[in-house]
Amino acid sequence: MGSTFSGIELGKRSIMANTDAITTAGHNISNANTEGYSRQRVQIKEFDPLYKPDLERLERPGLIGQGVDVQSINRIRDELLDERIVAQSNQESYWDTRSKYYTMIEQIYNEPDDISVRSNMDKFWEAWQELSINPESKAARQAVVTRAETLTDSIKQRWEALAGVGNLIDGDIEATVKQVNSYARQIADCNAEIVRSRAMGDNPNDLLDRRDLLVEKRSKLINISTGQRDSDEFMVHVGGRVIVQGSISREIDLVPRFDDTGYSKLVWKDTGNDAVFNGGSLGALVELRDVDVRNEIQTLNTMTMNFADLVNDVHRNAVGANKVTGLDFFVQHPFVENANGNFDRNGDGDLDTSYVFRFTGTNQLDKQQQVGIEGVMTFSGSTGNVQVPYFHTDTVETVIARINDSTSEVKAYLDKNNHLVLKATTAQSVDNPDFVIRHVEDSGYFLAGYSGVLAATGAEGAYDFAQADAVNALAAGSQFSVSPVYNPSAYIEVNQALRNDVMSVAAGYMDAAGTAPTGDGRAAVEIAAIRNTSVMVGGMKTFDDYFADTVTNVGLKGEQAETNLLSQNAIMDDLRNLRDSISGVNIDEELAEIMKFQHGYNAAAKFITVWDSLIDTVINRLGV
Repeated sequence: MGSTFSGIELGKRSIMANTDAITTAGHNISNANTEGYSRQRVQIKEFDPLYKPDLERLERPGLIGQGVDVQSINRIRDELLDERIVAQSNQESYWDTRSKYYTMIEQIYNEPDDISVRSNMDKFWEAWQELSINPESKAARQAVVTRAETLTDSIKQRWEALAGVGNLIDGDIEATVKQVNSYARQIADCNAEIVRSRAMGDNPNDLLDRRDLLVEKRSKLINISTGQRDSDEFMVHVGGRVIVQGSISREIDLVPRFDDTGYSKLVWKDTGNDAVFNGGSLGALVELRDVDVRNEIQTLNTMTMNFADLVNDVHRNAVGANKVTGLDFFVQHPFVENANGNFDRNGDGDLDTSYVFRFTGTNQLDKQQQVGIEGVMTFSGSTGNVQVPYFHTDTVETVIARINDSTSEVKAYLDKNNHLVLKATTAQSVDNPDFVIRHVEDSGYFLAGYSGVLAATGAEGAYDFAQADAVNALAAGSQFSVSPVYNPSAYIEVNQALRNDVMSVAAGYMDAAGTAPTGDGRAAVEIAAIRNTSVMVGGMKTFDDYFADTVTNVGLKGEQAETNLLSQNAIMDDLRNLRDSISGVNIDEELAEIMKFQHGYNAAAKFITVWDSLIDTVINRLGV
């Protein structure tokens, strides 16, 4: 009877196989629009046949077939294609993020001509030119003050706009870090579920789809790669670091840092080491905040700092119509109230650092004169000290050019009295303060005896900011200026004394009687001429060059981001279309599969009906 009832078992297997196939096709149709879903197919094989000992193999060779069996239900997926999509996805997200934010930055610089910073600065220079022609005019002085106030307002508005973009990016960084950590935990949880499912003999297709989707979403945020040490240990890497290993995940944290931005930095939560990402939206956001927007703000601060410093240098040495002299035209708040710039940098209660922006030597120099001495000057740079040599045959102008052409964060020029001026620039590293001279040293006598900046030569006579009262290393009588508070472009304003009495605006220089001679507009002429002065700290450019370069650079970077985004979109569209052609659900194809397996189901059911009739005949009618 075993062989008799085996026919019913054969039919049952066929029905079950066709049922699984129909169910799988229905599952595909149901998830046709599910993100990350891969179509599935039933893997069918013939059931193991039977060997019948009494079969005369010479007359009837072969085994007795037992029908069909479902071996597995597999998802249709190209793993190599998935790896390429993960690798390319972070680049698409990177350029998309940069393009979005550079559109915002471009809008900041694309101001209407009549209210732009450049237009307001042009009007400011024109007001001084008018004052030089009419130095006795109160109306001309009022025009200078009014246009200066308009200019400072527009500078502060630009800073606020750039800082606003930086704050927006910082908020996005915080939200993105939370997403990255959430995806890491979800991937680890999926790994654990997949391992449990496989241990029970199941094929966790839907869990695998979910994990792949999480990996792809995370690849948009940071530059990751995947690997598998064995079937039970799926891993995610970033920059050679394992961030997900099986059911264990690592998280990123945000910790405060001491710099002029007030922003936090990314670290690994378990070690506290810096977390660096070179791709994805998170990498783009950090780069935009800490490099691009920071550079734009630093450039604006550089322009503002030098603009105010140069105008003040002339104005404080000139005299107003009311005989008042020694007034700075612009007021910028010093970083510290200590007269020597002493500051407690590490917060332990002791003054340990000197924040000084500018040194001015005591000796008058002729820029065309040969120095007749040699040595090596050492200045602070972005990653360490930078050495600048000078030789007997060098002129003063050559030595100054060599300082400015170096990679140091100290620049030089001769002021109107032909005294050597050393100024600090903005710092490339966020760990170093802006507008702070950190180290000045000379093995010879150019900075010491020749120009009168330092009091002594060699390492013993070096100026180093990492100590209180570092200005004691300067030559007697040399002048210095305490560094301004962070972001001078946010706080620049016209001196209140000038706003209260416009007759304090200085147009000429004091004579022996302590007043400016009638019609003396020399100081106003000098201030108006600053417009074309090539003493921009950090680039040695004119102010007009600054405005042209900033707009051009922003425009080019925005264009670069847009172009690369379009290119990356095209690449990703091709990859996703290829994946959809392999793993995507085609409803018409699935309906055809359902119809095919429905016919198989009906045939198997008919087979069982026939076999049941045969058994009934054998048992009930033949009396077996």
